[in-house]
Amino acid sequence: MAERGYWIVVGSPENFEATRQHGFTVQGFKSRHRKKAEQMKPGDKLVYYLTGEKAFAAIATVTSTSFEDHTPIWRSKDPKKQAEDYPWRVKIEPEIVLPEGEHVPAEPVARQMQYTRKWPAEHWTLAFQGNLHRIDEGDFELIRKALLEAHASVA
Repeated sequence: MAERGYWIVVGSPENFEATRQHGFTVQGFKSRHRKKAEQMKPGDKLVYYLTGEKAFAAIATVTSTSFEDHTPIWRSKDPKKQAEDYPWRVKIEPEIVLPEGEHVPAEPVARQMQYTRKWPAEHWTLAFQGNLHRIDEGDFELIRKALLEAHASVA
C-alpha cells in the first residue's frame, strides 16, 4: 500500500465556511496545484489552516483521487484572480471540525513543526503562504493532537 500523504490546505475563513456548507464532502485547490492534487489518494489527510485567524480548524480524510470540476464553491480574495475556481478537487470526509471561535492558534504548534524550520522563527507565517503544502506525519500528529485537545474541551 502506498504511504499516506499529509497536506495543509491554506485558505480564508470564507473558503473554509464554503467547505463546511458542502458538508466536508469536497475540497478544491487552485489551478496551479494540479500536480499536488494529482498526488492525493484515498486515506490522505488534509489539515485546514485559516489565513487571517492564523489558526488550525479541521482535519479531513481524502476519499477519492483528484478530478477536475469548475462548479464555483471557493473564491480568491485577490481581485486579479476572480476567475480562479479551484478546479482540482478531491472528495473528503470530516475527521475533526472545530466550531467557529474554537480554532487552535497555529503559532505554538507551528513553532514545533519540522516543516516550518525552513523559515526564521519570527517569520513562521511564511510557511503558510500558498494554497497547499505537503507535511510529514510527525507534523500532522502535532496538529491532530492540538485539535483533539481543543475538540475535547468544547465537546
